[in-house]
Amino acid sequence: MNFTQLVLASHNAGKLKELQAMLGGSVQLRSIGEFSDVEPEETGLSFVENAILKARNAARISGLPALADDSGLAVDFLGGAPGIYSARYADGKGDAANNAKLLEVLKDVPHEQRGAQFVCVLALVRHADDPLPILCEGLWHGRILTVASGEHGFGYDPLFWVPERDCSSSELSPAEKNQLSHRARAMVLLRQRLGLQ
Repeated sequence: MNFTQLVLASHNAGKLKELQAMLGGSVQLRSIGEFSDVEPEETGLSFVENAILKARNAARISGLPALADDSGLAVDFLGGAPGIYSARYADGKGDAANNAKLLEVLKDVPHEQRGAQFVCVLALVRHADDPLPILCEGLWHGRILTVASGEHGFGYDPLFWVPERDCSSSELSPAEKNQLSHRARAMVLLRQRLGLQ
C-alpha cells in the first residue's frame, strides 16, 4: 500500500505532531481541521469502534485515506475506566479537570493497586466505506501517581508513571515518549503494515 497523504481524524495539534514524527517524512499527515470543524459523535463502546467511526468520517469529509487514533487511559482499579471516555472524564472541562478527577477518585487507593495502561487503537481506511480497515493496537503499562509530575506531553501524562524510565510520562522528552508510548507501539505495527521502514 502506498499512501503519500493521509488525513488524521483529529483536531488535536499535539497528536498530529506526535503521529507525524512517528510516521516519518514519506507520508504527509493532514489535519481533519483543514476540511471541517465538526467532530463526529463517538458512539462506539470500544476504542476499536470509535477509531473506525472517526476514520470513516474523516475519509468521507476529505476524500482522502484517513487515519484515526482512539486512545485513552484504562485504570485497573476502576475496571478500565475512564477508557473510551478519557478525554471527557470530567465532562469535557479539559486535561487539568480530568487529572484532578482521577486523583480524587483514586485518593485512598494504595500504590500497588494503581496499575494502569494507556491504550491506542489506530484505524486506517482507504476510503469511507473500506470493508477492511487496518487496525493496530498499542498498550503502555504503568501506574497512576498520587501527584502530577513533569512538564511535557498532554492528557494524563503527568499522572502516568513509566516503570522502565523511573519517571512520569510528562518527564520524558518528546523523542523518548515517541519511542515508548502506546501510540508509538501501535505506529510500529502500522508502519510494518504499510511497508514503511
